[in-house]
Amino acid sequence: MISLDPISTVPPYEQVRSQFARKITDRELAVGTRLPTVRALAAELGIAVNTVARAYRELEEAGLIETRGRAGTVVSAAGERTRERVLHAARTYATTAREQGLTPAEALDIVRAALTD
Repeated sequence: MISLDPISTVPPYEQVRSQFARKITDRELAVGTRLPTVRALAAELGIAVNTVARAYRELEEAGLIETRGRAGTVVSAAGERTRERVLHAARTYATTAREQGLTPAEALDIVRAALTD
């Protein structure tokens, strides 16, 4: 489900967080899909429980997952709304870029630069 690159400069919690976030926003993980427990995923990946807990906490703060007590951690319906929010932001940006006289290539270059920050 999730894999870590041990030689990456990206911290393990961020690797876990970003992979789950991508799977959720790409709809690879559907709303209601149950995620592994923090302990189970930590054991599977060979990392500390607190590392996975931090990734889950950040995903929950972003509204992508929710913890339901004994029922576990599941993909939140808010994950569906994430795509809508991003699309809205993209349309707003496109309008602003056109108003400022940017070419599509220039606007995309700015987005690419922002995504690598």
